[in-house]
Amino acid sequence: MKKILFVHAKGGVPLEHAIPRLGACGELHVLALVPLPNDAEVGWRAHCRDVVDCEGRRIRGEELVELIVARAKAIGADAVVGFSEYVLLAVAHACERLGLPGPGRNAVLSRDKRLMRERWAERGVPVPAFRRVGSEADLLDAYRALTPPLLLKPAWGAGSVGQAVIEHEDDVAPAWAAVRGALQQLDGYGLGECYETEAPRQLLAEEIIKGTVDGWYDRPGYGDYLSVEGLVVRGTFHPVAITGRIPTIPPFTELSSHAPCALSEPLQRRVEDVARRAVDALSLDTCGTHTEIKLCADGELVVIESAARFGGSAITEVVETVFGVDMVTMLIRELLGEAADPPSAMLVEGTGAAAEMSLIGTDTAGRPWRTSPVWDSRTAELNRLVSPGSHVRHVPGLTVADGTAIPAYEPARGITNCAGMLFLTAPTVDQLVTDTYAILDGLEARLVAAASVDARPDGGVGPADAQERSC
Repeated sequence: MKKILFVHAKGGVPLEHAIPRLGACGELHVLALVPLPNDAEVGWRAHCRDVVDCEGRRIRGEELVELIVARAKAIGADAVVGFSEYVLLAVAHACERLGLPGPGRNAVLSRDKRLMRERWAERGVPVPAFRRVGSEADLLDAYRALTPPLLLKPAWGAGSVGQAVIEHEDDVAPAWAAVRGALQQLDGYGLGECYETEAPRQLLAEEIIKGTVDGWYDRPGYGDYLSVEGLVVRGTFHPVAITGRIPTIPPFTELSSHAPCALSEPLQRRVEDVARRAVDALSLDTCGTHTEIKLCADGELVVIESAARFGGSAITEVVETVFGVDMVTMLIRELLGEAADPPSAMLVEGTGAAAEMSLIGTDTAGRPWRTSPVWDSRTAELNRLVSPGSHVRHVPGLTVADGTAIPAYEPARGITNCAGMLFLTAPTVDQLVTDTYAILDGLEARLVAAASVDARPDGGVGPADAQERSC
């Protein structure tokens, strides 16, 4: 049996989705760079031959690459893979040294957004105007050189973490302070680049793309950007499907990803073409891809970014549910040298509809919740919020423990405001979108109502129990 080393860090594909698929392809060994989530609900550990825990040690840079290489050699790994944005570059370097397939030596182009945009500008891929910034003075210069409003963001970031909008010159100083503070705080939580040690000090400012859904969607409810999910196999890009979005909340925090895409096929093919140009320009080897694209006026498209890994949260499960394509298994088989036969062209039609949604303390307009309800999967009864034929559940590996209070929304924290992820299925895309709004706009009241229920024989908890468990 072939042997697989999986390098785990925060983010990426949920373990309960990834690990059973990896384990079905070979003998699975896990190198955990951060503490592993509770396995009680999903039983993913049974699929692992062993788990090596770094026990809270912060291993970075070349030391991390050497650790991965040493562990891979110790088990005789035939493939090394990681799904977190933060370990992508370290895994790529390790694969190069081991002579194994991986993202390739150009993986840095998919991590450092400054290099990414510079490469795309050279190759004629449409991107927003931007400037590198390493200080508040640089940011002020960028504000005066570019056309505001601007977005200040980390060059090595993910999930809209550490972003701020700058509309006026007076916004420069507070935006710089807010973003730098957020990045320092989040790095302490293990949400930071693991290879490039200078990453927290490397930012960029870019003009905010003026997006629109006019001329794209023939129905309401959709956001003005989407992403193309796919993979690169030995240098050839294989787009699999588009996942759409409802509008983000300030600054640009995502609330959901859904499939199938409601755009007409000709418009989807236009998106596919731009995604192909963007991914091809990065010259990757073998990896997952997640390419975000903005919809603009007059049929124009602008590329936001493209990662050399699968979309995080439950995006791979959304694609598999609707299109029947198991991208995780497809990638690991390619890394093991087994042809996986990816789609020859992007899929535009599926069966049913699915979405993953953020368990987050705002409504769909970005208005923060007025209360701090406690999450409890046993009493939430989220299916009360959806239409007949739809079903919603939480994603255990990405959701806080029962009894945890939902945190107040802080814009600079991006997707890390999430207390968890929800997974929705519906018979049609129209019902899916309707139910997505119903869930996100009704979630606060539903959790408050659930918390008000007295202790019940079926295991429900009342407010006193919930308060104890949230401490």
